[in-house]
Amino acid sequence: MVESTVSPAHQRLRDRVKRFTRVDLLPTADVQAAFIRDHDTGDPVAERFVAQTYHGELGPDRSRALLDEALRVGIDNVPDAPDSMRELFAEFESIPEWVDPELVERGAAVWRRWGYSLGAVGNAGTMDTYTEASLAVPLSLSGGYAGASALHRYLETSRWWLEVCRPGAVLTPGSTAREVSLKVRVMHVSVRARVAEHPEWDADEHGLPISQSEMMLTLLGGSVAPAVGLFGLGFLTSPAEMRAVLHFNRYLGHLVGCHVDDMFPETVADGLRLLYFFDATRKHDSGPLGPELVEGFVPSFTPGPELRGLSRLRAVYHLQLQAGYTRLFMLPWNRRRYRLPSGVPGLAILLVRAPLVALIEAARRLSPAIDRWWQLGQVRRWRRWHAWHLGQREEKFDAGRSLRR
Repeated sequence: MVESTVSPAHQRLRDRVKRFTRVDLLPTADVQAAFIRDHDTGDPVAERFVAQTYHGELGPDRSRALLDEALRVGIDNVPDAPDSMRELFAEFESIPEWVDPELVERGAAVWRRWGYSLGAVGNAGTMDTYTEASLAVPLSLSGGYAGASALHRYLETSRWWLEVCRPGAVLTPGSTAREVSLKVRVMHVSVRARVAEHPEWDADEHGLPISQSEMMLTLLGGSVAPAVGLFGLGFLTSPAEMRAVLHFNRYLGHLVGCHVDDMFPETVADGLRLLYFFDATRKHDSGPLGPELVEGFVPSFTPGPELRGLSRLRAVYHLQLQAGYTRLFMLPWNRRRYRLPSGVPGLAILLVRAPLVALIEAARRLSPAIDRWWQLGQVRRWRRWHAWHLGQREEKFDAGRSLRR
């Protein structure tokens, strides 16, 4: 089992806060135990499918075609689908008893209001975790967020975000949101299997690559972290909306194979406790891989020499915005480890526009029409940015992709 020890500094802070406020910064002992245990837990149902198909006799190309066919016509209409594939679809298509469709939709609406900021703050928070080898090694080996491919991998993730927050999409059979979610799940499992066999992976130290615990951190990065962090930029997310976006992310976790029901937070406070526990148990063991990933991402927004005029200004604007988000949402003592653009111009842009965002956020509470206009506008700007950066490239969510070393 992976060892996790709370640092003395975090323990002292926790003790002081608890003594004076009776608020515990750490999760319960049961949740801590579950978080530690699930570093060794993967996604058995999807793993059997990938082992039998993508990594088995069928091979990546035939497996990819079979998966596409089942998503297009339904698993019952694919007579040569293996049993492991039928088991995967049965689990994927089931709706857990705890799902509240109204809460799921309210959570998706929160993502639509956050728009581009969701991806930017989520990515900045994710970069903050690259001090950990358990997170950095799989990303470095797969090459997704390393070097020149970093921006394209981010665009792939953005595509998933954009699809799952469409009204009603994640609960609609056959939707693109569900299709992409299953492909993301299969891709994660394929990468997990390849990384687990790689000599750079230390199973005794880190458990499984892309474990259940680490996947849950990404769900908190799409709910609790931005709900609290974006307040300072004018996004006035109410406690009820925070609970809704937590519920939405829990269901997204179900779709991508993250089953952490025994420790998934029901409140924002519980989510913050889990994030504090993660920070308190960091090992800071990623070595050169952390800088490789962090220092490669923001510069990937640098405009190429082919861009001129307004297109170049647009690219510079987004480069500065991304740098500004890292200055706001990476812990300062972690950010100082890396060579990053200053982020000051982007930070200034974010702070200057925060009062306008807050004004619109307040107005949307008084008018459903303004709320709808705000959601549509935020998503439209997000999609426009995504399409402009994507160009002629295509998101593949490729489970057959080999490790880069």
